Amino acid sequence: MNILLHGFDTLQCAYYLLVTGGSGFDFRELAVQKESLQHRKSKDPEMIVIGEELFHLYPHGTSSGYPFLLSNGDFKIECGEFNNPSFFVTFKSQALWRESAYVLHEKFLAWAMSVGLTAVRTESLSRVDYCFDYHLPEIDFDEDSFVSRSTKDSQYRENGKIQTFTLGRGDIILRVYDKVAEISEQSDKVWFYELWKQDQDVWRIEWQVRKPVLRQFGIVTFEDLRNTCGDLLRHLSEEHTTLRIPENDPNRSRWQLHPLWIDLQEKIGELDQIGVCRIDGRDAVLEERKIRIGISVYGYLKRMGAIVCVQDPGGSRVACRRSMLSSATLSM
Repeated sequence: MNILLHGFDTLQCAYYLLVTGGSGFDFRELAVQKESLQHRKSKDPEMIVIGEELFHLYPHGTSSGYPFLLSNGDFKIECGEFNNPSFFVTFKSQALWRESAYVLHEKFLAWAMSVGLTAVRTESLSRVDYCFDYHLPEIDFDEDSFVSRSTKDSQYRENGKIQTFTLGRGDIILRVYDKVAEISEQSDKVWFYELWKQDQDVWRIEWQVRKPVLRQFGIVTFEDLRNTCGDLLRHLSEEHTTLRIPENDPNRSRWQLHPLWIDLQEKIGELDQIGVCRIDGRDAVLEERKIRIGISVYGYLKRMGAIVCVQDPGGSRVACRRSMLSSATLSM
C-alpha cells in the first residue's frame, strides 16, 4: 500500500463578470453563431476564437439555464448575459492535474480581463472534488468496514468483484473505487497511467463536497480554499467517515482504524491548516435563526402598531404612522 498522488479532480465556480464597453466578448455575436449552428442542424460544436483562446461553441444551452456553452482543454464555461452569476465554470480534470486549481483560476481571470470582462464581486466556489490515489494490490475491507455519519450507502460489483463503495448523497459524497476499472469502462482517462507510473491496482478515495458544506468552513473563494482545504479534509476523514477493522465491540467507533485510513489521515495532516478543530455549521445555523427571529419580531411589532391604532380610533393618522415607524425601528 502506498499513495501515488492526491489533489483536486473537479472544481466548479461561479464568476460574476460584467461585459464592459468595447469588450472582446459579445453575447450578441455568440447568439448569432449559435443560431447559425442550429440553422445548419449541427449537433457538433464549432471552433471559435475569443480573445487569444480557442473554444468549442455548442449549438445548445445547458440544463442549468445558461444559453451558451463554451469548452476547451481547461474549462467548461456556461454563460449568459442575464444570468446571475453570469459565468459558471467547471475546471476540467486533466487541466487540474496538469497545472493546479489556483493557476487555472488566475488563467481564467486573465482571459476574462483580456476580453473586457470585469468582475463585480469575488468568485464563489460551489463544488470541490478532492481525491487520493493508492496502490492497493489487495482489498481487505468491505461496506461494513466504513463508519460514517452518512445514512445512505451503496456498492457496485462487476462479475462478482467489488469495484465501488459510495457513502452519502447531496452535499457530501465519499467514493472509494477501483480507478483503473473506471478508466477502462467509463472515463477513458488513460493519461493517469503516466502520472501513476502504473496501470493496475489503483484505488481512489474521493470526496465530493458542495456549497453548503464549503460555506460551513468559510470556503467561498480560491484563497479560502487554499487556507482551509486541509481542515475540511481532516474533518471528512476523522469525523465524518472512517475505515476501520471490524471487531466484536458493538460500538463501531471504537474499532481500530484501518492502516489505509491511518495513512490517509497522516497525508491530510501534512496539508495546510489554520487550526480549526471542529466545524459543525453552528455559526451559520445561529445566523439564520437570528434572521428568522428578526423577521418574526418585525411582524409582531407591526401588528402591535395596528392594534394601537384600533384602540385609539380618535388618534390622528400621524400618531398611527409614528407607532408603526417606532415598531419597525425597534425591530432593526
